[in-house]
Amino acid sequence: MSVERSVTQLSVQEAEKELARLAKSLAEANSDYHTKDAPKISDAEYDRLKLRNAEIETRFPDLKRTDSPSDQVGAPVSDAFAKIKHSQRMLSLGNAFSDEDVEDFTQRVRKYLGLRDSETIAFTAEPKIDGLSLSLRYEDGRLVQAATRGDGEVGESVTNNARTIANIPETLKGAPTVLEVRGEVYMSHADFEKLNLAQAAKGAKTFANPRNAAAGSLRQLDSNITRQRPLLFFAYAWGEVSEPLADTQLEAIKRLETLGFSTNPLTKRLDDTAQMLEHYHAIEEQRATLGYDIDGVVYKVDDLTLQSRLGYRATTPRWAIAHKFPAEIAHTILEAIEIQVGRTGALSPVARLHPVTVGGVVVSNATLHNADYIAGQDSKGEPIREGRDLRVGDWVEVYRAGDVIPKIRDVDISKRPKDSVPFEFPTECPECGSDVVREEGDSVAYCTGGLICPAQAVEKLKHFVSRSAFDIDGLGAKQVEMFFNDESLPIKEPADIFTLSQRDAANLTKLKNRDGFGDKSASKLFAAIDEKRQIPLNRLIFALGIRHVGETSAAMLARHYTSWDSFFSAMTQARKKTGEAWEDLLNIDGVGTVMAEALVDAFHTQNTREAISRLVGELQVQDVAAPDTSGSAVAGKIVVFTGTLEKMTRAEAKARAEALGAKVSGSVSAKTDLVIAGPGAGSKAKKAESLGVELISEDDWLELIGATG
Repeated sequence: MSVERSVTQLSVQEAEKELARLAKSLAEANSDYHTKDAPKISDAEYDRLKLRNAEIETRFPDLKRTDSPSDQVGAPVSDAFAKIKHSQRMLSLGNAFSDEDVEDFTQRVRKYLGLRDSETIAFTAEPKIDGLSLSLRYEDGRLVQAATRGDGEVGESVTNNARTIANIPETLKGAPTVLEVRGEVYMSHADFEKLNLAQAAKGAKTFANPRNAAAGSLRQLDSNITRQRPLLFFAYAWGEVSEPLADTQLEAIKRLETLGFSTNPLTKRLDDTAQMLEHYHAIEEQRATLGYDIDGVVYKVDDLTLQSRLGYRATTPRWAIAHKFPAEIAHTILEAIEIQVGRTGALSPVARLHPVTVGGVVVSNATLHNADYIAGQDSKGEPIREGRDLRVGDWVEVYRAGDVIPKIRDVDISKRPKDSVPFEFPTECPECGSDVVREEGDSVAYCTGGLICPAQAVEKLKHFVSRSAFDIDGLGAKQVEMFFNDESLPIKEPADIFTLSQRDAANLTKLKNRDGFGDKSASKLFAAIDEKRQIPLNRLIFALGIRHVGETSAAMLARHYTSWDSFFSAMTQARKKTGEAWEDLLNIDGVGTVMAEALVDAFHTQNTREAISRLVGELQVQDVAAPDTSGSAVAGKIVVFTGTLEKMTRAEAKARAEALGAKVSGSVSAKTDLVIAGPGAGSKAKKAESLGVELISEDDWLELIGATG
């Protein structure tokens, strides 16, 4: 079996071909799995292909295809079935692969809701059934339609087939007028074995596993065939309802049970992460004896009001996560440790392994996280969690987290070569030779070379032209690499993009004579570049690729400084990291010391500063438009929130204040106009009193901005 090249080794052309191959392979796999119910590759292999596609898209964002597998849920419905548009989307769940991931999930939930340490929050935990998702719609107590998940937006109508499943009620008593019940169609191990024996006896197709058997049985064009198949249904969720089922997840599930639906008896309400993990391991121990397939445990916030507040990301809910069971493991030799340099200068170590099959997939690379992970201890010599003293030549235990991401679990010291030596993390960048630094408290080391580092220069340029930055039509990652390596018309830094037309006019060999360019395409590119000479301030700040400054942070900085001159002047004045400009930067709510230092350092690294100055000389940077604050009592005021807010989260309060034209600061100073103090307010409230700054309660604040009642 041939071993695929690492994503980091792919050229632009190779990546484009690989994305085309993966799109085709995954489309075929989706069709085989969801439409034909006859998969030709394993679930693990499917996940591996999808992960490889995502990794290539991350590295080459401008090569992302319009038919990208990463934007798809399930597969388009078969033409053999009528289509049903879901009244509410049927989304997938995010995954957790370790106890730490579950703890991170619960902390994210608590942070988003603004909960104090003393406040508890309950979750439910239930087995994750390995079957086929189904949505059942009841109106006036009668089953009127049933639909598969499909692509999440539109499913296949399987109403007649669903009516044949023994434990799906045809009518309900005491149900809401409209009730959409969601759950999983599955087949027990015993029934699966009997079905395959019967299929084999009559020379018919047998099924690879219970999930495929359930899917194939539910999606029969002849409902009489479905009737003969021993399908079952577990209800675990709902879509559209004309009235709430209950106040909590668990009570809503119990309500579904009283209406006649089968629900999983292992579903339980739990009060903290420790209880969640305990129940997870209890279910894991019963996995082999349950009589049906599960591949993990699903946790959900129990309080439905909190679920509503948490809401959804693009494809997953914030209030739920699937904790997957451990993956298959294998043992192999660690042949090399290589260091890769990313766009921000981060040095990422990668293990090169002797190829080994793990869960049906050949693995030759594994993530090593950082220097501490390899050494097994931090810079102070203290042991770290999951750290290993990894050395080239070691025998290592490899697993695939969630059957997808290759990682090293352990090392067999007894098989270590006698001449083995500890791995020394580089102190100089392997790409440009610049010093490598590691910030206090940071686990990642960085190259200081900036734009002079080839690895960073190309990636910074790709970031610069990405969709959320300058987004220049016709100048994507592929073209950036071409121009970067072009000797006669190079783009080595952002400003070079905007001198491209002028330099082309002075060249004997014109762009229109190059491969891929003609008169029309060259003119279109020059015109597209000129269109982006006018750029909003927030997009420019984001495009610079400064460490710790993402889209949200860039927008926050733009709102605060409002113009490029103001922003640039502030960064210049803050160069010594003391004084009024530095304090003002730190006082921006959401800007900490790490981000502030990264901003100032970026503008005062000579090479980077000169490159930025050359770029801005080619642009017209658009100021941030002031919000409509007519009638606002707080427009132009500097406000500080302190203590615990009881009527809204800190994020909600900040957004409301900024929308009304106020500036939210993280600390109190003589320039502060107003301090809103909730219970537990401490030093900030005392400082406000000592400075004579107006101090009001949260209720007074809500009355001031007209948000009472």
